[in-house]
Amino acid sequence: MGRIYNFSAGPAVLPEEVLKEAAEEMLDYKGTGMSVMEMSHRSKAYEEIIHTAEADLRELMNIPDNYKVLFLQGGASQQFAMIPMNLMKNKKAAYIITGQWAKKAYQEAQIYGEAVAVASSADKTFSYIPDCSDLAIPEDADYVYICENNTIYGTKFWQLPNTKGKTLVADVSSCFLSEPVDVTKYGVIYGGVQKNIGPAGVVICIIREDLITEDTLPGTPTMLKYKIHADNGSMYNTPPAYGIYICGKVFQWLKKQGGLKVIKERNEKKAKILYDFLDESKLFRGTVEKKDRSLMNVPFVTGDEELDAKFVKEAKATGFENLKGHRSVGGMRASIYNAMPTKGVEKLVEFMRQFEAANKK
Repeated sequence: MGRIYNFSAGPAVLPEEVLKEAAEEMLDYKGTGMSVMEMSHRSKAYEEIIHTAEADLRELMNIPDNYKVLFLQGGASQQFAMIPMNLMKNKKAAYIITGQWAKKAYQEAQIYGEAVAVASSADKTFSYIPDCSDLAIPEDADYVYICENNTIYGTKFWQLPNTKGKTLVADVSSCFLSEPVDVTKYGVIYGGVQKNIGPAGVVICIIREDLITEDTLPGTPTMLKYKIHADNGSMYNTPPAYGIYICGKVFQWLKKQGGLKVIKERNEKKAKILYDFLDESKLFRGTVEKKDRSLMNVPFVTGDEELDAKFVKEAKATGFENLKGHRSVGGMRASIYNAMPTKGVEKLVEFMRQFEAANKK
């Protein structure tokens, strides 16, 4: 069987040429006689891999010199604790709750201090982004937290919240490297890489240097201190070496495509194909307010659970994998990350048209 069209929300599709390159280097990386999997993270060869990966990411995102790039472990979920442990100096932070992951981060922060929910879209099943232009952010809040792209619900902050001068912390797991960003607008940008960049097991954390201090909450484990990782160049302990190597290859692939401006145009084009179909369809409909739609995750439903299940089953048989929506919301979801070719989205829409014709109510 050949490659299928994989619409998984993560771990997700990776660029084919990256996989082929990694396959070619599997037994012998650049004449070292071994795989990167087997290589000492203290070796010259590996040092070059991680340094090149960081340099390429800095170039892609135009990361200023006063920001550190950290390659960490523990998934984005570990950051839910690491952020308050390192940043909650006044023991207070503002959270904007636009989905399950923001909610989990908010709940975790309550362990360490006062987490204040300053806005939420829970009233309409997180199908929109609340107006964040004038929020009641506490004077003594250490930071304002958002999940910028909501993987489960398919919403995206197209305008960052007005943080009233407070540090913005953003989980960008599912929109990482999908468009150009102004890093200076954030104190911390972080995300798990398994959606848009690499294999599960790596978290990239881009953090402004003034936020990296010895002054963490009492009881913060050594491994959860940003300063430890920053001072040791992400090598305090053995990093997720192979995962970082694949991320590095994806960074090079993105540069070869023409960078994030080109990638964003491509992503807009892909998403438009699917959203245009959903907007005209008599059977399927998107579940998100138009102005807040994500380019990465597109949830949709027929309005009939049995029909949804039939669609997912027939789609799978046709070579479209992982279209079932998250267990918490049901329906369908197509994740169309950077590595999903335009052809994959066109083929999906073609299949949806046929399914609609065959299942008209």
